Amino acid sequence: MPAPIDLWYWPTPNGWKVTIALEEMELPYVLKPVNIGAGEQFTPEFQAISPNGRMPAIVDPDGGDGQPLSIFESGAILQYLGIKSGRFYPQDARGRAEVDQWLFWQVGGLGPMAGQTHHFRQYAPAMIADQRQIAYGVRRYTDETHRLYGVMDRRLADRDYLAGDYSIADMAAWPWILPTLQGQSLDEFPHLKAWHERVGARPAVQRGRAAGDELRRNLAAAGADAAAARKLLFGQRAR
Repeated sequence: MPAPIDLWYWPTPNGWKVTIALEEMELPYVLKPVNIGAGEQFTPEFQAISPNGRMPAIVDPDGGDGQPLSIFESGAILQYLGIKSGRFYPQDARGRAEVDQWLFWQVGGLGPMAGQTHHFRQYAPAMIADQRQIAYGVRRYTDETHRLYGVMDRRLADRDYLAGDYSIADMAAWPWILPTLQGQSLDEFPHLKAWHERVGARPAVQRGRAAGDELRRNLAAAGADAAAARKLLFGQRAR
């Protein structure tokens, strides 16, 4: 059995992308928690692996040349794992281009826009006393997330998965469909809703989504300081 991949991780949509992929591809891995609310992403040890100071990141002890290989950025990780495993990432140029388009659409569009929606709908109200200051941000990003849901819904009208066959593109997008947190209703998007249920029913997706759930539960039980975490997450400065 190959040596397990070290996954530097916290249970968020970007982290879930990689645990889902590892579970689907049946690649052994070990979780290395990075508590982003406690600032562990700023440690020199982690930034040696992820220069951007963001998780997830992986270290594969067998990088293909007999040497360890570290990779940051979830899209790059998914591509690497697809190539390594030979699964869920087509080998032909046309099929790979189809997957890449939707993978990059997720990392460049759905993830950043939905992430801003989370920020303005969930976190900003606890940080800004005058709620009028955040009203535009709430509307702007909620509307853009609605538009992106519509893009997926149209794409899925005549196919089961984003790039034809189930692929890393679906693994990347699925964790970011969080309608309640994003002010959306999947009833408006029947094709997206069916896809979300279809992907979510996969056992490996369920295992990947559950990975590290106890990390957040343990924080809650310990009475973690939410205000301090917000300051670290959203009041950052270059170091």
